[in-house]
Amino acid sequence: MNYDKFLNPRITSVPPSGIRRFFDLAATMKDTISLGVGEPDFKTPYHIRNAAVDSIMDGETQYTANRGLPELRSEISLYLSGRYGVSYDPDNQILVTIGASEAIDLALRSLCSPGDEVLVPEPSYVSYSPGVIFAGGNPVGVETLEKDDFRLTAEKLEKAVTPRTKALILPYPNNPTGAVMEKRDLEAVADVIRKHDLFVISDEIYSELIYDGHSHVSFASLEDMYDRTLTINGFSKAFAMTGWRVGYACGPAEIISVMNKIHQYAIMCAPRQGQVAAAAALRMGRENGYEEVLRMRDSYDRRRRLMVDAFRSMGLHCFEPYGAFYAFPSIRSSGMTSEEFCARLLREKNVAAVPGTAFGPGGEGNIRCCYATALDKLSTALERIAAFVKENT
Repeated sequence: MNYDKFLNPRITSVPPSGIRRFFDLAATMKDTISLGVGEPDFKTPYHIRNAAVDSIMDGETQYTANRGLPELRSEISLYLSGRYGVSYDPDNQILVTIGASEAIDLALRSLCSPGDEVLVPEPSYVSYSPGVIFAGGNPVGVETLEKDDFRLTAEKLEKAVTPRTKALILPYPNNPTGAVMEKRDLEAVADVIRKHDLFVISDEIYSELIYDGHSHVSFASLEDMYDRTLTINGFSKAFAMTGWRVGYACGPAEIISVMNKIHQYAIMCAPRQGQVAAAAALRMGRENGYEEVLRMRDSYDRRRRLMVDAFRSMGLHCFEPYGAFYAFPSIRSSGMTSEEFCARLLREKNVAAVPGTAFGPGGEGNIRCCYATALDKLSTALERIAAFVKENT
C-alpha cells in the first residue's frame, strides 16, 4: 500500500537525525566506542535516585499538575534566581516538560504561524530546524565561523532578518562546537532583537558546563530581554539525568500559558518520579553548593583537555571548546568529507563520531566528538583515531 497520500509531506521531507543514525549503527558492532551521543557517563547521584525511590515506595504514582509539581517549580525559580539572576513566578512563568526537547517543541508550536521565519545559528543542535518545520515555520540558518569563536555575531544576525522573521533560537553554550557567548556578544545580539522586535528561545541546557574561567550569562538577564525571552533548561547534562527526561521552560506568563495548553492535550505532565528527583537535585544542590555538579564538571574539564590536546597532536586543528562536553575538530586535512571520515572511522576503527554536517551545512569539514565518556574508553578511542588519521594523511 502506498502511504504517501496519508503522510504529512513537511514531516517526511525531514531526514532522520544524523546523530542517532551513527549511534544506532555503532550499537550493532562489537568493540565499538561511541563518542557520538551527548550523554554523561556518570550515574545520577545517589541522593537524587533515592528521592525517586522513596516517592515510589510512598505510593506517589499519580499525575502531577500539568505545569509540574509545585515544589519543583519553586526549586527551579530559586535555582535560576540564585545562579543566573533571573526570577520567575513558579505559579505562571514556569512549565515542567519531558526534557528540554519538549520545551523547544512547545515553544516553536506556540510561536510559529505558517510562513514565519525562525533564525537558527549553524552549526547547532540537530533538532532546532526540524522543530521549526514541524511547527509550520521556516528555519533560516545563520552561519557562525571559527574566526568568531563560533559565536553568533550581531552582523550575521542583522543580515539574516527579514520582514517574516519572528524569533531567534540562541543555543549557548553550543552543541556541537562548545562555543560560549560573552556578555558583550549577547548585548550586541540584544540590540538586533530589540531593533526588529523579535522573540528569543534561549536554550541553556549546558549552562553549568563552562570551563577555563568563563561564566554563563542568561539572555533574559540582559536589559529589556526578560519580556522577550523564553529560557529553556533541564537536568540531563549537568545532573547526569538523561533518562529521567525532565526539563523546563521559563518566560512570560502569556507564552507559558499557550505552551501549557499544548502540553495538557499532548502530554498531561512529566513523569512524577522524574520531577521528584529533579526537585531533590536542585534542593540538595542548593544546600551543598552543587558539589556533585562541580565534581562532574571538573572531570569533563580534564577529559576536554585530553581530547583537544590529542587531536592537535595528531595534526588535526581543533577549536578550543569552553562549554558543553564536545570537541569539534577539523578533518579537512584528510581530504575526506565529514560523512566519509565518520563512516570509515566507524567501519575501520570501531569509533563512532558524528559528521559536522548533521548540525547544518556549516559543519562540513568537522566532526563532533563527545568527551563525556569514561577515561579509559576515551583514551582508547583517541588512539584509534590517531592511527586512522596517520593511515589516511
